[in-house]
Amino acid sequence: MTAKVKAGDLVRELTAKLGGKGGGRPDFAQGGGTDAAALPAVLAEVAGLVENNLS
Repeated sequence: MTAKVKAGDLVRELTAKLGGKGGGRPDFAQGGGTDAAALPAVLAEVAGLVENNLS
């Protein structure tokens, strides 16, 4: 799976929408942000981003 969906890239993209930064390895990543109010919308995007990367 990490050949198609890299955790670092996914976290980097999502945390940017939270006003923060993130990254890591293809199999493990972490990040944070300052816009906690945006978190529900960002979490709702995760499945779609993963799905797009798998197809």
